[in-house]
Amino acid sequence: MKSKSTSKSAQTGGGQVQSLVRGLTVLERLAESSVALNLTEVAERVRLPTSTTHRLLNTLLQLGYVSQDHERGEWSVGVKAFSVGNAYLKSRDYVSAARPFMRELVLESGETCNLAIMQEGGPVFVAQIECDEMMRMVAKLGSHAPLHASGVGKSMLAGESEAEIRRLLGADELQEFTPKTITTVGSMWEELDRIRQQGFAVDNEEQSMGLRCIAANIYNEYSEVVAAISISGPVQRITEGRITELGELVCNKAESITFSIGGKQP
Repeated sequence: MKSKSTSKSAQTGGGQVQSLVRGLTVLERLAESSVALNLTEVAERVRLPTSTTHRLLNTLLQLGYVSQDHERGEWSVGVKAFSVGNAYLKSRDYVSAARPFMRELVLESGETCNLAIMQEGGPVFVAQIECDEMMRMVAKLGSHAPLHASGVGKSMLAGESEAEIRRLLGADELQEFTPKTITTVGSMWEELDRIRQQGFAVDNEEQSMGLRCIAANIYNEYSEVVAAISISGPVQRITEGRITELGELVCNKAESITFSIGGKQP
């Protein structure tokens, strides 16, 4: 009798774990989408039957992690999920520490300022303060930027060890986003040397034509890269003649954030 009870308990536990994994997968797919999804679309993305997907969505709805537009029958991420994600940001000292300096950077540069961290081999935007200009760059919080074609990505990459850079870049050609994207690993190594020498990275229309970004790293107490800040704007405002001036400004703010969290410049 005891072995049967134990077996039944293990099966129940396994079913609960499976439901948890499936529920989190549903939430992740909704978070990845820029628009609300109907039941069929969600089921296709999580590769589950619509009946199972509907049950999971209803459970998440009751808990507040997803919301539903009953008229359209579409699902999206709920307020509770945002609260959980926001709690993560609050737990990172450098995010809250960066905000005052990000505001200063927006005022002094006139451009939108972003804060990114390295996650799963690429930069993820975790904070943003927009400028007042009609034409401005807006990054969705939680979205990824290409490691080799973004200011924050190249800046953080330049601060990594040689072994880590080789692991992150790999040996293949790099994805081309625009005619100005660096697509060979050899050229990227040369770019990283330039970034280390000048102290900041520039996305010179490498991710999107007509857009420039300038980024610099934030370091912890071990002089390890923990984040990067950047300013982004159209090439009409961030002209080639302003890159050095704005690069120094971004570097100064990044250094101030580093000191504010007890970090050290390398």
